[in-house]
Amino acid sequence: MSLHEDAVLVLKGYGGQPELRDVYLEHLAAHPDGVYKPCTAGHVTGSALVIDPARGRVLLTLHKKLGMWLQMGGHCEPGDDTLEAVALREASEESGIASGLSLLPGGPVRLDRHAIPAPCHWHLDVQYAALAPAGAEAEISEESLDLRWFPYEEVAAVADTSVVRLLEATLARLGG
Repeated sequence: MSLHEDAVLVLKGYGGQPELRDVYLEHLAAHPDGVYKPCTAGHVTGSALVIDPARGRVLLTLHKKLGMWLQMGGHCEPGDDTLEAVALREASEESGIASGLSLLPGGPVRLDRHAIPAPCHWHLDVQYAALAPAGAEAEISEESLDLRWFPYEEVAAVADTSVVRLLEATLARLGG
């Protein structure tokens, strides 16, 4: 199965945000290359909010290009087989947590479509949550200006609405 086919299956199985989900599916139906960065109409990306429920905190990265506190995430690469693999790879690379991250069961937590500068126009982000292992040590990557754990209640003060909504949806899935 190709990454494109996996993305279609994942999105068809995603029960939330039906109007936005349909935008993603229409994009993929129109663009066989719609999961990769060269697709100038926009492309699917994968991200994961790294969360430590035992300590009530999330790990955010201060994005080098955007200067914003965000979840870990990025572009699909030719070696990626699934959207889950994209999200987990990005979470591991950007958090510096080399092993032990695991995606929260149940598939994507949210979708977030946001404009990006030309030549592409849109990121169609498929957002997951990744559970940090006990005692996880984060290490800043070259893609970040900073990397920091934030208590849940501080996220709204430092991050934009999309990150706050992702945290809220993650906590709802965790049952808290």
